[in-house]
Parts: sequence; structure tokens; C-alpha cells
Amino acid sequence: MRCPKCAGQDDKVIDSRSSREGATIRRRRECLKCGHRYTTYEVIERQGLMVIKHDGRREEFSKEKLLVSLQRACQKRPVAQQAIGELMEKITDEITNRYEGEVPSMAIGERVMEGLRGLDGVAYVRYASIYREFQEAGDFLEAVKKLETKHDTATLRLPGLAG
Repeated sequence: MRCPKCAGQDDKVIDSRSSREGATIRRRRECLKCGHRYTTYEVIERQGLMVIKHDGRREEFSKEKLLVSLQRACQKRPVAQQAIGELMEKITDEITNRYEGEVPSMAIGERVMEGLRGLDGVAYVRYASIYREFQEAGDFLEAVKKLETKHDTATLRLPGLAG
């Protein structure tokens, strides 16, 4: 590991902790050359996962692309970046644990909608409108109705809807 301050290659680990429910190890390091302290994260490297698109194309699964889509859905909503990051990690873990080699894009989209539904109703409808390619107002109404049906332990309602 190179020191971010002096580029020295010799360091010592001061502290190691498990984070993100054991999926990552956080290490505090100290450069032996300049004394600068910095943090590194160690994660399990997973075998490349290919996403099978609707039209049959294949592309490599990207956590960054997943994060961007979650952030766009939650834009200008009262959702913490930490909650979005945790949802991204949870979806990534579920997908990589369930599928080997290839995953249909539909499986990812459905898992994202499920996660957003529990996180923020407006973000869920935003994502669903793009993922499901809504063409008419009725498509939005159907998505809103799905929010009002019982799911797990809570019924989520959109602000401004009588119920």
C-alpha cells in the first residue's frame, strides 16, 4: 500500500475492524516514512458477473451503475446517502450470492424496486417509471396503488393521497 501523502510503501496497521456487516475490513495505517495516517478497506473480490439485457446483449455488472440509478431515484428526497449505499451493497450481495456468471437485468430491476419501495415511495415510483417504461398516466396510478397494498409489515402511502 502506498502512502497517499509521500508515496512510501512501508506502513504498519494500527487498527483493523470489520464493517458493513462483515463484508469489509477497515484498516487504519501509519506510514513508516512520514508518519501520515490513512484508512484502507479490504473487500472480497468476486468473479465478474455479466448482466443479460432485455435485448440479449451482455455487459459486466457494475456497482457504480447500480449506485447511480439509486441516487437518481432518490434525488431531492429525504434519503441519506448512507441508506442508499447500504441498499446498493445489499442488492449487490444478494445478486452475487444468488447468481453465478450471469444475471438477468430483470432480476436486478425487481430487486431495486423492492428495496426502493421500503426506502422511499417517491423514489420507488420514479425508478418504476423508467424501469417499466411507463407510457400513460394509468401506469403511474398502478405503481402508486402497489405502494398502498400491504407489503411485509408496513403500508406505505405517498404524501398528499387520502386514505
